[in-house]
Amino acid sequence: MTERAWRNWYLIPYGIWLVLFVIAPIVFLLYESFLDIDGHWTVANYENVLTPIYLKMMAYSFWYAFLITLVSLLIGYPTAYWLTKTRHKQLWLLLLILPMWVNLLLKVYAFLGLLGTYGLANALLQTLGIGARQLLFTDFSFVFVSVYIFIPFMVLPIFNALEELPPSLVDAARDLGASAWTTFRRVVFPLTLSGVKAGCQAVFIPSLSLFMITRLVAGNRVITLGTAIEQHFLVTQNWGMGATIAVVLMIAMAVIVGLTGSGRKEGSR
Repeated sequence: MTERAWRNWYLIPYGIWLVLFVIAPIVFLLYESFLDIDGHWTVANYENVLTPIYLKMMAYSFWYAFLITLVSLLIGYPTAYWLTKTRHKQLWLLLLILPMWVNLLLKVYAFLGLLGTYGLANALLQTLGIGARQLLFTDFSFVFVSVYIFIPFMVLPIFNALEELPPSLVDAARDLGASAWTTFRRVVFPLTLSGVKAGCQAVFIPSLSLFMITRLVAGNRVITLGTAIEQHFLVTQNWGMGATIAVVLMIAMAVIVGLTGSGRKEGSR
C-alpha cells in the first residue's frame, strides 16, 4: 500500500469525529431552528430573532464581547511584551497558563467569595476606609471576571508574535532615530498584528455566547444571546428558538473568523 493510501486511512478517525461532533450537531441545530415549540415546521423563529427584544440582546452581546476583548487587549499586550523581556519568561508564562487548568465553574465560584459582601475585596475596601460596596451582580464584576478568564487567550498569541519579531528590526528603527513610542507604533505593533487579531478572535468569539458568568456573577443584570439560548433550552423548552439563536451566533462567529482570518493571511505575506 502506498504512503498516500496509508495517510487516507489515518484520516478516517478524524473524519468520523468531524461528522459526529461537528457536522451532525450543526445539522441538528439547523433542523431544530425550523421547528416551533410543538414540533411543527415554521420560519417564525427567524422572524422573532429580528424583533426588538432579540436585536437588543444581540446588541448587548456584541457590546460586552467588544468590551471584554478591548480590556483584555489593553492588559494582555503590555503583559505579553513584558513577558518577552523577562529572564524567566517560560516560568511566568506557565504561571499565566496555570489558571486555565482549573475548572471554569470553580473559578467563578471563587470570585463569588472574593467579591461578595463579606469577601476579601470588601474587607480590603473597609481597611482602606472606603467602606463595603456592592461588587457582585454589576456590569463591572461581569467584565472583570470575564477578562480574568479570557486574558490567557489574548496573551499567548501576542507573546508568540512578539517572540517571532526579529530584534534587528527594532534595533534598526532605534538606530535611525525613532523614539521608543515611534518604534512600537511603526514597527513592533504592525508586525505583531497577526497575534493581536488571533487574540481578539480567541476572546471575542466565546464572549459572545457567555451565559454561566452572566447568571452567577452578573445576577441576570446582563442579558445576552447566550443567556437566551440557555433559557429556551432549559426553561421554556422552546428548542426551536434556542437553536435559531445558536445558528445566528454561529453565522456571526463565522463572519468574524473570516474577517480576522483573511487579515491575518494578508499580514503574513
